[in-house]
Amino acid sequence: MRERPPVADPLPRPVVDSHCHLDVVDRHLGEGPGPDDALALAREAGITRVVQVGCDVASSQWAADFAGARPDVLAAVALHPNDAPRILEREGRSGLEAAYDAIEALAAMPRVRAIGETGLDYYRTRSDDAQAVQHESFRRHIDIAKRNDRTLVIHDRDAHADILRILDEEGAPDRVVFHCFSGDAEMAQHCADRGWLCSFAGVVTYKNADGLREALRGLPREAILVETDAPYLTPVPHRGAVNASYLVPLTVRAMADVRSQSLEQLCDDLWSNSERAFGPL
Repeated sequence: MRERPPVADPLPRPVVDSHCHLDVVDRHLGEGPGPDDALALAREAGITRVVQVGCDVASSQWAADFAGARPDVLAAVALHPNDAPRILEREGRSGLEAAYDAIEALAAMPRVRAIGETGLDYYRTRSDDAQAVQHESFRRHIDIAKRNDRTLVIHDRDAHADILRILDEEGAPDRVVFHCFSGDAEMAQHCADRGWLCSFAGVVTYKNADGLREALRGLPREAILVETDAPYLTPVPHRGAVNASYLVPLTVRAMADVRSQSLEQLCDDLWSNSERAFGPL
């Protein structure tokens, strides 16, 4: 078992981890802190709220239930783009429709503030048929978000052009977050021009992420969020360890350096942007 990184030095202002998967650490990795411990450690680092994100019906139900029982957690629910083709293959059209219906029902819960993570992933799903199912699923989730007045949280991996095209064709919801933003400066400006938010994970601390840092540097203050995507994408100097919300300060400090912005001001911006994206507790 890998050694757990120490709690990062606390931030001067509270910040929200806008995207994490506490259940994945708990159920699958067995190396990170359990959900309650993870939140206690996060508070030590100044991370006083998290958005727990679902990727299938089971994890979305877990997210909704956990947020309903915790004053410091909000939830997002969806079928991950890689999951929709698997459901169709495994359970057929009726199973996929039942999964959409389950997400729709969860979306109405008051502690569920977002539909996500949804979108497109061409890195792991490459066949034309599977990508067509992803397109369908993304469109269905956009519709759910709009009809329930929920924020849309987008997973975009190697699919920038099609993501933007489908958003234009369907009409984006009022609030859109690009989870673990991976585009360039031009795409970041495209998002900012439309009032969409770009959320940055520990990747922004990686040596080979110059293009991502350039995108972050050019964004207006109102267009930025921070996340862990825990247990993944652990920031330097702990890359390779299990990520958790208590490591957010490492990413935030790196972001402040990239933007030549005071840490206090960036924390305040991240907090207000999170409230705009997900609402108050």
